[in-house]
Formats: sequence, C-alpha cells, structure tokens
Amino acid sequence: MPAIRFEGVAKRFTIHHERARSLQDALLHAFRRRGWREEFWALRDVSFAVTPGEALGVIGANGSGKSTLLKLATRLLAPTHGRVDVRGRVAALLELGAGFHPELSGRDNVYLNASILGIPRRRVDERFADIVEFAGLERFVDTPVKRYSSGMQARLGFAVAVHVEPDVLLLDEVLAVGDLQFQERCLDRIRALHAAGRTILLVSHDLTAVAQFCTRVLWLDDGQVRALGAPGPVIEEYRRHLLGGGGREMGARAHSPVPSPQPLAPTGRRWGSGEIELVGVELLDGAGRPATRFATGEPLVVRLRYHARRRVRRPVFGVAIYAGGLQVGGPNTRVDGQPIEQVEGEGELRYRIEALPLLAGAYTLSAAVYDEQELHPFDHHHQCYPFRVVSPDGVERYGLIDLAGAWEMVAGSQPVAVGQEPPAVVAAPRGALAPPARLSRPAPLGEPVGPGHELTANR
Repeated sequence: MPAIRFEGVAKRFTIHHERARSLQDALLHAFRRRGWREEFWALRDVSFAVTPGEALGVIGANGSGKSTLLKLATRLLAPTHGRVDVRGRVAALLELGAGFHPELSGRDNVYLNASILGIPRRRVDERFADIVEFAGLERFVDTPVKRYSSGMQARLGFAVAVHVEPDVLLLDEVLAVGDLQFQERCLDRIRALHAAGRTILLVSHDLTAVAQFCTRVLWLDDGQVRALGAPGPVIEEYRRHLLGGGGREMGARAHSPVPSPQPLAPTGRRWGSGEIELVGVELLDGAGRPATRFATGEPLVVRLRYHARRRVRRPVFGVAIYAGGLQVGGPNTRVDGQPIEQVEGEGELRYRIEALPLLAGAYTLSAAVYDEQELHPFDHHHQCYPFRVVSPDGVERYGLIDLAGAWEMVAGSQPVAVGQEPPAVVAAPRGALAPPARLSRPAPLGEPVGPGHELTANR
C-alpha cells in the first residue's frame, strides 16, 4: 500500500484582479465578470505513488506547483479534482515560521508544534533536550520566536519535525536556509530517518542534494508532471531544459546557447532555480590574467559572467572565501552598497581586492546570485573554485589574514617598526610574542575580505 498516492489531482485557484470597494461596485462587478477574476490551475492531472520508505524529490521552476503539491499532501488544501491519500503520521516543514506563534518562546512553540502533530506532552518532555540541542538554541529557547532570525526559525522547525518520529516527512525548501553546517546536519538526519524506513517527500532547488539523497525524482512543469523516474536522467533533462534545451525527450542531446561554467572543484556543490545562471567564474591577477596562485598583498579580481533568462529585479551577487570549512569573508552587492536594479540577458560583474590580506594556504571561492531578500538562490556555486596563496617574501606567518598592523616599543626608546632590530638594552620576555591564534569564527555576511575593494558591473 503506497504511503502517498495522488490520482488525477488538480488544484484551481481564483485570482481577483479587482476588489469591490462598495456595494455599488459589487453589484456592477456581478454583471461584468470578464477581466475581474481569473481561474489559475496550479496543478493539472498529477498522478504518482510513493512506497513506504522511499525518498521522492520534487523539482521544478518557481510557480510549477511544488508547494501546492506538498500542501495537498498535508491536507492544508483540498484538491479541486482527484484524490490524495497519505498514510501514517505526517510531519511537515513547509515554510519558515509555519506553526509558530511569534509571541511565544521557543520552548512553548516546541510543545505547540508537537501538539499540532498529535505528539503527547510526555514524549515531547523526553525529547525536548535533543530538539533544542539539534537546533543549537540552548541560550535562546526562552526568547520569543518573533525575535528569532530566519535561520533560527528554520533550525527550530526542522528539529521539531525530525524528532517526533513521523511516518511521512514533507520538506519544502528548508535546506536553502541556514549555513552549510546546518544543511549538512539536516541531510544527515534525513538520511537517518530514511534508513529507518521513513517516507520522505523533499522539494528543493539543490539538485545535487536531490540527486545524492532521493531514490526517485518528480519534475513538475507548469503544474503538470513532466518526468518521473531515477534521479540522474530526470535531473539531467531538467538542467537541459533550464539551459534552453526545450522539451526534448529524455536522453536526447540538447545544445545550450549559454556557455557552461568551468568545472567544479571535487568538494564543490551547486544549486539554484536557474532564472539567473553564473556561466563563468574566474579568478584574475592584477594584470587581468586568469590565475589560481596569488601572493599576499597582491591584487585579486573575481569575474562573474551571468545569463538572466528573463528580467529579474534587484538580484544580489556575492562571493565568499573559505579556508577549509571556515568562511573568511562574504561580500555581496547589497551589503556593500552596490544594489543592482535589474538584469536581463548576459552581463558581467567584477569584485576587486587591491591588496589580498590572506596568508599562505589553500582556499576555495564560492559565488552566488540570490533574490533581493537573499533567501532564494538563483545559482549558488559553493566552494567550487580552489586557489592558493603564497608568501611574497618566503617568511612564515601565522593565522589566516594579514592584519596590516605595526609594532612599536614604548619603553622610553624610539618607536621600532616591524623588521627593524630593537635596541640591545630592551629584551622581550621569552614567549611574549607568541603566534596569534587562528580565526575562531566566520566573518559576518557582507564583510569585505580586503581593505580596498570595488565592484564594477556591466549590464
């Protein structure tokens, strides 16, 4: 018996283009309905079944009907036509803040969420510590949820959903919010639930995660099932469709007019909905030549070439530099005061660092373009572009960045700059100038990675 079954499901919404402001307007509109309201079919003739223990990924462009499908599965919506059957206890995380009361604390909302899911208070008491620990909100569990950031709400909502032992877990875009560490914890938890025989229905624009995690993939296009099958062929056809390949048959070769970005690094991941695509990401030296090796203090330029398939207002372009799993900096066009009103077609942006502050070591670059709120990824290349930094003079220095500071002696003697011999009569205690500790936290989003940087755009 399938855990989830959709049979000929269709869902219709009514769009009101004009609202009556008085009784007279209402009477007039009753005789002039044309142009006043419109029927919109979010889903048409959707049929599929998910067996117990299966993980089904749902992909598709914005407006294709993915979220409507999940809301039908949770019975938040009723189908206009067809039948929806879901068996077992259902836990759903459909959007940020869903099921939370903003005035209540995180603690109270855990119990509220669990009661909505039909979980006895005694069982919540047993799992409460695990829920809070997974969410990483021990210090803020008694703070009203209205003061939580979007990431904190996502962590708390996901923690509740995965700790109530659901038979069916429905997830909508939650992996697009939060840092990489939280995303990896979410995926690990989902894998554990799947291994325990739980049924998963996952909506995500992260095609890499869908391919790695799901056993089958459903592609929705304009409210209809475009393809359903193994992850590899379905995702490949969807990529070709986004790149302009049109509706060719599965496995047919498609030719994209847009050049593909350079190959990803072995550890890189890429996700996004594709309205804007980064078709080229390059690291350039001070002379404008492509390079993967730079010296501390020298210029570094990141060149981003993009292709917008339609007009998109106020996108946010950004880059980030990582040393292993530690983010050193993450500037973007919004926080750096360089907003872009709109993009359409092909274009190029450059981010310039006049004096690279990174010390010798191996690093990776991420590049991304998001919507105005920085919540929806159009195209995100995570740690896809490796490069190396060397010392300009061969001297070993400690840490990740050159702080560009200066030492001076203040003991009645003349100031002594770094690199000069101190007076013989002054001696520092042994160990007084120990190497500085490595950075212990990532730089805040939008903090420039160097002292001199500029952004130029060619649209």
